[in-house]
Amino acid sequence: MRLADEEKSILDGNQGEAARIALSVLVDLGELFGAVELIEVSQVHIDATLYMVDAGLEFAEKMADLGGEVAVPTSLNPSSIDLQRWKQYRVPPDVLSKHKRMAAAYLKMRATPTWTCAPYQNGIIPRFGEQIAWGESNAIAFANSIIGARTNRYADLMDICAAIIGKVPKFGLHLTENRKAGMLIQIKDITAQMFENEAIYPLLGYLFGEIAGDQIAAIRGIPQSVKIDSLKGFCAAAASSGAVGLVHMVGITPEAQTLEMCLHGSKPENIYDITPKLIEQAEDRLWAVKSDAVDLVVAGCPHYSPAEFIQLVQLIKGKKVHSSVVFWVFTNRSVYAWIKDNGILEDLTDAGIMVFTDGCSLQYPKETWHFTAAMTDSAKFANYCFSQSGLDAAYASIKDCVETAVRGKICRKESPWRKK
Repeated sequence: MRLADEEKSILDGNQGEAARIALSVLVDLGELFGAVELIEVSQVHIDATLYMVDAGLEFAEKMADLGGEVAVPTSLNPSSIDLQRWKQYRVPPDVLSKHKRMAAAYLKMRATPTWTCAPYQNGIIPRFGEQIAWGESNAIAFANSIIGARTNRYADLMDICAAIIGKVPKFGLHLTENRKAGMLIQIKDITAQMFENEAIYPLLGYLFGEIAGDQIAAIRGIPQSVKIDSLKGFCAAAASSGAVGLVHMVGITPEAQTLEMCLHGSKPENIYDITPKLIEQAEDRLWAVKSDAVDLVVAGCPHYSPAEFIQLVQLIKGKKVHSSVVFWVFTNRSVYAWIKDNGILEDLTDAGIMVFTDGCSLQYPKETWHFTAAMTDSAKFANYCFSQSGLDAAYASIKDCVETAVRGKICRKESPWRKK
């Protein structure tokens, strides 16, 4: 790679050992992918905040102890737990200390304690065309596809290095030529009635990820009236079923206002159709629960927004969660403060719903839980749940999740895309 004099000085250790380590990692990454130089990024979102193994904790603490500090505004993904309500989250005290140490290391490096997997909802939001370095799969897909910022899929620990240096190798989705769509996915025979059911969007995203894999693809047929939270659900699902970093939604993605813009004037190499039958089959694959009941309902993967809380409190109004069901929702601290101030939190708590911050519904201390099956309004959660926890999960609309939680047994309204 071609390095500037300042970058060579960093590698010589003239700006400290933390910076030297960080830049050496980024240079190795760049050389691996054939980058010729580094580019500046305006912000970073660090995914490597969830304590899972000691190596991630030790690296963060080492960089902090060596004097590492973020060079650009840097937001933080969730911890594995709710750092404030860990007792309610059933976290054993002996496990808590490592999560606290992880958080302390990032704060010592002067990152912003957003603790959210949806930084685009609250925090340092990039603009169209801005070069950034984000971790967290759903956030990467959302930033590239909905905002039109530019980031690669930065893996854990690479993101810390990018934050300390404020630069990344110039390759991949940072370059216009690599953002060209090579395939076209068309939504076929999906009616307006089907789109009225917002549970369709994560299913479409799940199918998109399966078809696209790690390729850049365009999708045609998403209504321009789609809500921002539905786009969030689409991106999260697509990034869980495929290695999706960029979705060209024709007419929605800023750089994909027309199909020609997505394809850079070329023709698609492959064309695929998503039909009601495929959506039905995807819904079946995301329904692993074998009984007629669940004892855990989970929402907030990615973290819930104010709009989603408004919908949830309207659905639960006048009802109570059944004694056999635990209903948990995950969000960030800012949204939590908002729903606390306007009374939504109290209404949810009175109905038997527990709201957590900071944490990740998929990275929990499952050894202390004794659930048998889960229902969720997140296709990402349903897709990952068994592999992460051994717990069967079922994907459904938030309306079905609420009714199931209230009745204590599965309530599943037939989806409009299923044939009578």
